[in-house]
Amino acid sequence: MSTENPVADRLLEDARKKTAKNESPALGKAAFIVGIVALLVSWISILGWVVGAAAIGLGAAAVRRPVSAKQAKIAMALGAAAILIGVFFYTLNVAMR
Repeated sequence: MSTENPVADRLLEDARKKTAKNESPALGKAAFIVGIVALLVSWISILGWVVGAAAIGLGAAAVRRPVSAKQAKIAMALGAAAILIGVFFYTLNVAMR
C-alpha cells in the first residue's frame, strides 16, 4: 500500500485500526460470561440482582456491535433470568420467616 501520499496512508491505517477495534467480539463475550455467572449466583438474591444488572448493561453496550449482537442478546436474557430467579428466592426467603 505505498501510495504517493504518506498522510493518506497514515489516516487509512488509523481508520483500519479503529474499525478492527470496533469489530472485536470481546465485549459480547464478556457480557455472555457475566450473564452465565449471574445465573449461577442468582440463588443469592442481592448478588443475582447486581450481577444480572451488570450482564444486562454489558449486553446493551455490546448489542450495538454486529459481531457480538447474538451473544449480547443471550447475555441480556441470562441477566434478566438471574434477576427474576433472585426475586423468586428473595420472596421465598421472606415467606419462610
